[in-house]
Amino acid sequence: MQMKTETFSYLPPLTPAQIRRQIQHIVAEGWIAAVEHCPPADTPPSYWSMWKLPLFGVQEADVVLAELDACRAANPGHLVRVLGYDPRRQTVGLAFVTHR
Repeated sequence: MQMKTETFSYLPPLTPAQIRRQIQHIVAEGWIAAVEHCPPADTPPSYWSMWKLPLFGVQEADVVLAELDACRAANPGHLVRVLGYDPRRQTVGLAFVTHR
C-alpha cells in the first residue's frame, strides 16, 4: 500500500506537464510558492524541511520548476512537495507531492 499525502495522492502520479500546470496556477493566482522535502517514512510526515526560502515575487513557473529540480537533486530519495501560499487568505491554497 502506498502512503497517501497531500491533495493529489489518491490519484495516479502527476506527469511533468501536470506539475507544470499546477505551478502555473500558483503563479497566476499571485500565491507564494515554496518547495519542501522530507525523508520517506511509514507515516505521512508532520513537518517538512523547507528548501531555501519561499519564492516571493516569482512570476514564472520555470523558476519554481528549477528549484524543484535542485531540491530533488540535492535530496535524492526524499519526498518533495510544492506549496502555494495565499497571502490574502493567509493559508495554503494548494499543496501537492511532486516526487515520492
